[in-house]
Amino acid sequence: MHRRVYLATAGSAALAGLAGCTVVGDVGEQVFGESEYDIGMTRNEFLPAEYETTVGEPVVWKNTSESIHTITAIEGRLPDGAEYFATGGHDDQESAEDAWHDDHGGAIDIRDTFEYTFEVPGTYHYICVPHVGGGMVGRVVVTE
Repeated sequence: MHRRVYLATAGSAALAGLAGCTVVGDVGEQVFGESEYDIGMTRNEFLPAEYETTVGEPVVWKNTSESIHTITAIEGRLPDGAEYFATGGHDDQESAEDAWHDDHGGAIDIRDTFEYTFEVPGTYHYICVPHVGGGMVGRVVVTE
């Protein structure tokens, strides 16, 4: 009798432990055997958090979550000579953040993509403005 109680308790505990492990969204969605994007977005993280590419190769982000996001470069953490980038086409971090706080400007909607081509080698740091407090940060490392 004790064995059945133990097994029932252990099984319930295992299921409870897995309750939060489901992934909402299509992170890793494949099209014809190749990913249709390079970086996905969950509710509060970029996947992968660090992505490596080469100069001139486009990088595609896809909002794979059920929340809206931004991709906003951290102005002081760009390589020398690199152009600023952000969803919404903003020229600097302050205007990108202001646009988000004013009316969700620069938002990348659910299932939408954003593409950017890096022309200067180096490490580019970026954030999601509404979710940076939860740790939604990423970086792209660009080599020659």
